[in-house]
Amino acid sequence: MNSVGLVTARSMHFNDPLTLQSGAVIGDYTLIYETYGELNADKSNAVLICHALNASHHVAGYYADQPQNIGWWDNMVGPGKPVDTTRFFVIGINNIGSCFGSTGPMHTNPATGKPYGHHFPLVTVEDWVRAQSLLADKLGIYRFAAVMGGSLGGMQALAWSMMFPERLAHCVAIASTAKLTAQNIAFNDVARQAILTDPDFHEGHFYEHGVVPVNGLRVARMIGHITYLSNTDMSEKFGRELRMGQYQFGFGVEFEIESYLHYQGEKFSSYFDANTYLLITRALDYFDPAAPYGGDLTRAFANAQSAFLLVSFTTDWRFPPESTRAIVQALINNRRQISCAEIDAPHGHDAFLLDDKRYHDLIRAYFDRIWFDTFKREAS
Repeated sequence: MNSVGLVTARSMHFNDPLTLQSGAVIGDYTLIYETYGELNADKSNAVLICHALNASHHVAGYYADQPQNIGWWDNMVGPGKPVDTTRFFVIGINNIGSCFGSTGPMHTNPATGKPYGHHFPLVTVEDWVRAQSLLADKLGIYRFAAVMGGSLGGMQALAWSMMFPERLAHCVAIASTAKLTAQNIAFNDVARQAILTDPDFHEGHFYEHGVVPVNGLRVARMIGHITYLSNTDMSEKFGRELRMGQYQFGFGVEFEIESYLHYQGEKFSSYFDANTYLLITRALDYFDPAAPYGGDLTRAFANAQSAFLLVSFTTDWRFPPESTRAIVQALINNRRQISCAEIDAPHGHDAFLLDDKRYHDLIRAYFDRIWFDTFKREAS
């Protein structure tokens, strides 16, 4: 209902080398992207949607050959939806290093003629933002009405506000943070170790061996998925229910929550790339824009010019509301224009992807304001 409908992924090739934050250089790379809606005459209605760990450029709609493959934020983006594509021109970009078409570890390294594998350079949130800005340049979009994302996508939106302050009018960061806690970094490392120690990983060059480190990917996803849910949500959905009604006195899948996690792990391992998982979780770990300023987040945001909408969820223990409050305080210290909300929702970190009337009404109202501000500017 109210879908953007049939969509087609596009590609943008870049011949100029991209120098990464690590000092490594990627030359001759491609970014995959999708667009929804129409760009207006002065290109003032463009909205960039930044994706999270296992998502991609496919934000909304469906493909002709895969009608079941619905965009990961289809409930948020589309005609009459909170980010209304009858008003806004929405862009989704697959980050470099991902496994959904943009240049990544599974692509051929021109220096060797073999897949990059584990030799693909580490990337950061800032690297992704820089690459996104280059794609926007090629589209002739020099200022976004808004840059928006949830979780890791929210980190990218925050980075946009600091790296290219004049290029966005609004920053919308949902269920996000300005840095991971030690606990989050620990979870990421345990997940990576599951992949790194899988015998089929072959030091990242499993492509050449015709195998996939399936067990490592399964476990990594199971670990990650636990952190996306709240105890309340898991208790209500699964509780301590047994699949067979009684204990089987073994180490197989006995509880419904175990069955669910095994299903999620199995599904994930069938489509996601192990090297990409390692890269993206490390990019999460590295994001800390306050680090160059001695940990002072206020100084990190000193050059930001955009207005901000910051949203958190009460049961999100991965990126809890206090993480958002720290960002809010830094922005208040810089006298930025801020709207913020803590939404009481039972779904944990995954709440940013789900249907919640209060949450969607908030986003709708904020983008209504962006639209009317843009309309007034065009009319003046």
